[in-house]
Parts: sequence; structure tokens; C-alpha cells
Amino acid sequence: MPESSAGLDNWNMKDDFPPTGFELTASSIKGIEVYKPKPSEEAPQKEVVDFDCPQCGATTAFSVENSGLTCSFCGYFEPAEEQIVGKDAQSFEFKVETLQQSAQGWGEVRSEIECQNCGAETSIPVGSLTSKCLFCGSNKVIQRRAVQEELRPKFLIPFKIDLQKVRAITKTWLQNDWRLPESLKEVYREADYQGLYLPFWTFDSLTLADWKAEVGHERIKRVFEDGEWKTRTEIEWRWESGHVEHKFDDVLIKGTDRISDLHFKKISNYDLQELIVYNPEYLAGIYAKSYDIPLEKAWESSRNEIREAIRQICRNHASTPRIRNFSMTLDYDDESWRYILLPIYLAVYNYQNDAFQVMVNGQNGEISGQRPVDWTKVWLVIAGIIMPGILFALIGLVTFPFGGIGGIVGLVGFVLLIAGLIASFFIFQSANQMDDI
Repeated sequence: MPESSAGLDNWNMKDDFPPTGFELTASSIKGIEVYKPKPSEEAPQKEVVDFDCPQCGATTAFSVENSGLTCSFCGYFEPAEEQIVGKDAQSFEFKVETLQQSAQGWGEVRSEIECQNCGAETSIPVGSLTSKCLFCGSNKVIQRRAVQEELRPKFLIPFKIDLQKVRAITKTWLQNDWRLPESLKEVYREADYQGLYLPFWTFDSLTLADWKAEVGHERIKRVFEDGEWKTRTEIEWRWESGHVEHKFDDVLIKGTDRISDLHFKKISNYDLQELIVYNPEYLAGIYAKSYDIPLEKAWESSRNEIREAIRQICRNHASTPRIRNFSMTLDYDDESWRYILLPIYLAVYNYQNDAFQVMVNGQNGEISGQRPVDWTKVWLVIAGIIMPGILFALIGLVTFPFGGIGGIVGLVGFVLLIAGLIASFFIFQSANQMDDI
């Protein structure tokens, strides 16, 4: 028998079975057939468009300078339809129906390359003759037609700076540090930048936290010791508790693990007030990366960030920063998400047979990446910092038997040596970070 009577008012037992709008489902009783309402047949949208020039038929591409579709053959220009929504961009609840009804694919016919070295998959315009992976620089790639099965982005921030500006930024960046090799000044010319839209998730959530902890308070106590009154500072621990409600807005989580967390954080200052409604026109002639970190995993990462942030907010509500035995219970409410694309320029350049990745924020020009280090320079500087301390210490050691001046010189040498070692440690650490990450 059907699970629901909906739609059965006009059904006649003599009609063919099953009734319209119902389908057979599993039954826990042998010999008894059970029917359930059929799921909605509303299919995800998969419509695609192309961007052939209406004048000459050539393929058009999005122009950063003009913010529209431009044909390089006949000069045809068509401004892109831009609907700025900013931080008011619609968010979506965590419901199965939301995902089922979301549009899929890019909204235009595209190709895809898969790197056989690092495994990255990149969406490219149809007809592109690229033979290199943007993420590792390998030329071992396979090109195929892009599938239209992933969620379609809802919003994006279009590119605001062009390649000429990016190259100027890179030139300055590769020359503004004494630890870099002199020969690196010409390498920036070889950096083959490619504009790329990267996938990101943003999450909103209202958090409700209850916390409890022992909080330490200083108390001055007078005691009588050795025949006199003295003061002593003691810590008095008191239990405190509280309730915190905090709204997290647009927690940004990467949709791909193909870029460095460290370098992205240095360029991630995107202004989400410039978010616009997604339109395939903005991808015309530009590379794009579909997400390889799914919504569920990204939301888990977002919750971890939110949990650590709300933990610190709760601790800040304590009457003093001296805290022990801290505990917290946390609930999430009004959770929602967005799938967006953000612009980035990516390049891989080679220096002494090693590949280095550089990324530039396509909205504001912030830059980060790997830079090779001239270790000869670094070691000479470290030696120059440590040497004065060693020399003074040796002079003090030699002159110590001849008077008090030797002890003073030796002490100065010891202080200089310690200071030099500390400075050298930080110089080495920062240089090693530049070279290896």
C-alpha cells in the first residue's frame, strides 16, 4: 500500500498499478508491496553557451582592461553584464534540496587538462593549445572535454589588474630583498603568468557558546618572616562562566589544495563587497579550477576555524588572562554557504633547475610565492654578525690575566656573541622559509 495518500483522492483501484506519481520502494514485510511518492524530476541546470564573435566568428575572450568580451581579430567589444551583490550575495542552507537544485557545470563549453605530475585538473577555454600545468610547471598533461557535473559557482570577483601591472609588481618583488641572487633580476621576464579563477567556499554561522574556567586573580598578602613583615603575591583561583553569541560572516575556505596555505594567506585580502553574480562571460578565454575540496570537507574546516575563534572570544570574556581548566560547549545556528570564484595570477618559473611558484591577487595585486636564496650572501652576513662577539671574547680571554679590562672586554664579547647568534637564527629561519616553501 502507498506510504502517503497524497495524490490518491482520484485514484481508482481498478486503474493500473502503481498510481501516478508513486514508485515501488523496499518493504519490511514479505509479500507486501510498498509505494512512495516519486522524487521531484526537476533536474539541475546544465545549459551552456559559447562566445563566438558575432561579426567574424572567432572566439572572444574576457578583457580585464575593458571588463567585457573582446575579439582580437576584428575588434568587436561587448561589455559584460555586471550585477554587483557584494556581501549581500545570496547564501544557501545545508539542505539536500539545495544541492539537488543547484546548477552544474561552468555554463559554457570548456576543455580540461589533467597534470600527470601533480594531478591537478584545470578548466581551460576550448581551443587552448596549452601544454603546461599552472601549478607545478610540468608539461606532462592530458587534455579532454570538461565535465559538467560539479556545482556551478554562484558569484565571483572579476579580474581588476592586467598582466602588465602583474609583471611590474613581480619585478619589484624579485628585487627588493638582499638575500636574493643578483641573476634573479632577469628571471621575472620568464615568469609565464596565467589568469586563473580559483574555487572558494564562504560560510556564515551564528555560534552559541557556554564556557567555564578557573580564573586567577593576584592577591597581595602580608606575612611575618624572619622578624619582619613582608608582602607576597599569591594567585587566587575562582570559577567563572559565561555565554557568548557571535555571528561569523564569510569565513573563507579554499576549494582546492593545489596552492600553498601560507602564500595564499598573504594575498587573501579580497574585498567581497565586489562579488558579482556568476556569468560564464567572465570565464571566456580565462582558465578556471573546479573545487577538489567538497562542501562537506570545507565546512568541517570552517567549523574548526570558527571553534578556535570563539574559544578565544570566550577566554577574552574572563576577568583576567590567567586561565586554567577551560571548557566550552558550542552550538551552531543559521548555517549557510556560498560557492564563489576569486581571481589570481599564477606563474611557475625555473631557476637553477628548480621550479618556483608565484601567485598574485587578481583584484588588488598582493603577491606571494617562492624565491630562491643566495646562501653565500646569507652565510657571509651571519659570519659578519657573529665575528665581533667572537673577537671580543678572545681578546678578553687573552688580556684577562693582565687586569680587569680583560674581564670587561670578555663580557662585551659574550653579550655580542649571544645577540649575534639570536639575530643569525632569525636570518637563517626567514631565508630557509623563502627557499623551501
